[in-house]
Amino acid sequence: MKIEERHAGDVTILEVHGRVTLGEGDIQLRNRILEAIDQGACKILLHLNGVSFIDSAGIGELVAAYTTAKNRNVDLRLCALSKKLRDLLVITRLITVFRVYGTEQEALQAFQEG
Repeated sequence: MKIEERHAGDVTILEVHGRVTLGEGDIQLRNRILEAIDQGACKILLHLNGVSFIDSAGIGELVAAYTTAKNRNVDLRLCALSKKLRDLLVITRLITVFRVYGTEQEALQAFQEG
């Protein structure tokens, strides 16, 4: 798994590529999000279009990241989900927990609006 970090104004964008699975990407994802928070990020956007597969450990890391962010007053949002990942979030009802956007541009606009 690979995570590219970039910034758009005050939003830290973490673009995730590859598999987010137990032992492969779950810990790496957790560490990158914690690192961004520790560096002072107040708005984090997880761009997930490059995620080819995610298992229950990966979903668990998304939930843990959301909880950590919320506890530290960080706004964490998701964008560009594949159909499979979106369906998985719908089935698990996590789609109601996360703020999810179709495109990165929509998410960035929503960050500006509050």
